Amino acid sequence: MAYELYYWPGIQGRGEFVRLAFEYSNTPYLDVARRAGGMKKMFSVMQRERVFAPPFLRSGKDVVFQTAAILHYLGPRLGLAPKSEARRRRLHQLQLTITDWLVEVHDCHHPVGVMLYYEDQKPESKRRAVSFRRERLPKFLRYFEGILGKEKQFSYVNLSLFQMMEGLDYAFPRTMERIRAPALRANQLRVRQRVADYLASPRRIPFNTQGIFRHYPELDR
Repeated sequence: MAYELYYWPGIQGRGEFVRLAFEYSNTPYLDVARRAGGMKKMFSVMQRERVFAPPFLRSGKDVVFQTAAILHYLGPRLGLAPKSEARRRRLHQLQLTITDWLVEVHDCHHPVGVMLYYEDQKPESKRRAVSFRRERLPKFLRYFEGILGKEKQFSYVNLSLFQMMEGLDYAFPRTMERIRAPALRANQLRVRQRVADYLASPRRIPFNTQGIFRHYPELDR
């Protein structure tokens, strides 16, 4: 039985971190909401299983939601996590830190409220983006540069860091051009080469201004 991934069909978002695990490991999966009748099925499963929000995964009778929890579940099954419980717990903690980082990226364009349009919070967004570019982004990059220097085994965390760098390059191209992060860039290149077919296929949803990573020139000075 193929894994079933449930996520919004028009954006990469948090679901992309799970897609990359499947694509990198050449594991068959169904991207349910992108198929005919998929959205109706997604909402039906959400209601029945009491899932707060996508993404969530269905594998047989198991239903797992929250990106970090899904990857923690899939990691050893897809060969993207060690068997050691301590090492798996370590990866889970790193993935949760990436989740925190992702929230801070999102809050650059939606610092006031997620139900408001970006245009309704532009002044606050500009102020938040300055803080992110100058203070928070360098801190996260330094941390994960050090992590990649010590983590020898490739895992789903490497794939998530690839997605973070790809998204940041899209959202903050001017800022990222000035960033020196050799370990993160080397990891980005390695993953990009491995999933090149996926990146060039319709399965990879393009970055756009509806997702988490959004490019607004005024936020990237």
